Amino acid sequence: MQRDIIQRPGLPVGHADARPVARTSLPGNLLAPSTARRFVQAALTEWAGLGLPAAVGFSERLAEDAAIVASELVTNAVVHAGTTVELLCRLEETAEDEAAALVLEVSDHHPARSVGGDAPEGGAADTAQGDPSPGPEEPAEYGRGLQLVGTLAERWGITYRTGLKTVWARLPVDDWNPFPEPSAENGFARRPRAAELLAPSARRAPRDDTDWAGRGALSFLAEASDLLAGQLDEDIVAALSGQLLVPRLADWCAIWLEPENGGPSAVPRLASVWHRDEAETGQLRTVLEQDPIRLPERVGTGPVSMPWPAGEEDESDESGESGGCAVSLFAYRITSGGRTLGAVLLGREDGARVPDEVTALIEDFVRRVGLAVGAARAYTRQATISRILQRALLPSKVADIPGVSRALVYEPSDDGVVGGDFYDIFPCPGDRWCFVLGDVQGSGPEAAVVTGLARPWLRLLAREGFGVGEVLDRLNRLLLDDAMEAAEAAALMVAAAGGQQTADTGQSRFLSLLYGELVPLPGGGVRCTLASAGHPLPLLLRPDGEVRQAAEPQMLLGIFDDVAYASQSFDLEPGDSLLCVTDGVTERRSGSLMFDDGDGLARSLAGCAGLSADGIADRIKRAVHEFAERPPDDDLALLVLQAG
Repeated sequence: MQRDIIQRPGLPVGHADARPVARTSLPGNLLAPSTARRFVQAALTEWAGLGLPAAVGFSERLAEDAAIVASELVTNAVVHAGTTVELLCRLEETAEDEAAALVLEVSDHHPARSVGGDAPEGGAADTAQGDPSPGPEEPAEYGRGLQLVGTLAERWGITYRTGLKTVWARLPVDDWNPFPEPSAENGFARRPRAAELLAPSARRAPRDDTDWAGRGALSFLAEASDLLAGQLDEDIVAALSGQLLVPRLADWCAIWLEPENGGPSAVPRLASVWHRDEAETGQLRTVLEQDPIRLPERVGTGPVSMPWPAGEEDESDESGESGGCAVSLFAYRITSGGRTLGAVLLGREDGARVPDEVTALIEDFVRRVGLAVGAARAYTRQATISRILQRALLPSKVADIPGVSRALVYEPSDDGVVGGDFYDIFPCPGDRWCFVLGDVQGSGPEAAVVTGLARPWLRLLAREGFGVGEVLDRLNRLLLDDAMEAAEAAALMVAAAGGQQTADTGQSRFLSLLYGELVPLPGGGVRCTLASAGHPLPLLLRPDGEVRQAAEPQMLLGIFDDVAYASQSFDLEPGDSLLCVTDGVTERRSGSLMFDDGDGLARSLAGCAGLSADGIADRIKRAVHEFAERPPDDDLALLVLQAG
């Protein structure tokens, strides 16, 4: 536990009014939530023992609820981000307008990922799109952690920084009551009035627009460019944009995005709403959803004065006065590449004229938003095409082998580009079953062409009755001819269509391949014949834990046309297991180390003695993921065959 004492200006060191902070770093594994609970309870116990003024209101109920909130936030970070987790607890002492509160902050290092789970309506989770619906194999109660946080906390939200995403929750210390009596009037039973949502708060300090001249504007644009660059989800771009604009340049903002292929009749989607008072965000969204805005192209990219939302005319006059509160509303068109992508609507509650320097600054900012949204949509299109292509390149179903249980793990990298790993298991004449695990050098459309040719060629050659070595010989010659020409043609088509070629376009497409066939034996077990062409060598696990290599290394396919490939044969006795992997397993990196350094894969496999095929696959997959903090950056595929 690392403890800080935050000293307020004008107080001597050690003054009792200093604010304590406790922070710790937790590994991204299943032990993190329980550790977080103990950490929070220990911090509260220590602060209460110190006699801090804010700790006077501590109660057993507060300690329990704080531990629950910390556990849920840490669990969410571990499950959905998979990185190390930073947990921070701090006390905010009583101020003029707010009671003392305990603030919990949980940060992970994967800001591009959405926050999973349900979000309370109108909460700050509007900034990230979680998936509240349970998956086909998830229990019905899965994904309700953030609902619990929203119930126990006074308010909560999400903050994005470069390389970091923080989910925070504020729990009041005095008069602790997370379940207040329901009010006589249901806030959602009637439509909220815009004047109620946007009326200035007496405690808000006036905004000084002169701060945004010169260096202030440049620093803001530099921060915005840094945060928006590289975001691959348009909803996260919208969420970040709202947090950057509010409260710096506006009291609230809303961002609409046009459907990508919707046409003139499509209705813009309200992607993000952000209010300087988080409690007002949900009701503001309700008002704005009833009147989507779409700015015509003739207005350009500058600011456009806007009337009150439709249906509120009775509460505002032509001067922009609503309920006695002067409010400035103005909008900007979001563009990229000459196309309209949406609009940004901003509200300022002081009613004063917005200086030209500020409107120009917001226009520059919105231009960056347009570039980020355009880049995110381009990535989404590419990722969608890649997923469809990836599914087409893999078999819809793999065969069941009599007397052999199998387990297959395939995880393509999450880079939006079709990968080069592929697999197959299929029957052949003569009571034979063939299996394939391959990896095309590179990625993208050129690699997809080679994969799309190699897998059906393998099936054809195997079913024609060629032996394992002969199949590789003939496949090698085919790759040197048709596959290379097809890959080059694909690269030219990508370039002609205005796409971006991969860095290795024009080079030969190499293929590493592990190919084998299984023949059941009369007394049990199977006869295995296989060959490895530049592929990580398969490992044979005996029931007693002995591990040995099951093939000899040979040349990659697609390099030389005069290579003669040889095969090795052995018996898989009942209980024996064969592990086949791609280099996404063996070359998984943690700093300068790789997973297979010092026979790391063999050591991991030796610890799997006695496990089923599924158990071995799961154990190896977890070992690969836990080898480094960051998620794998390469395709990961492994196949386990276990004789029964």
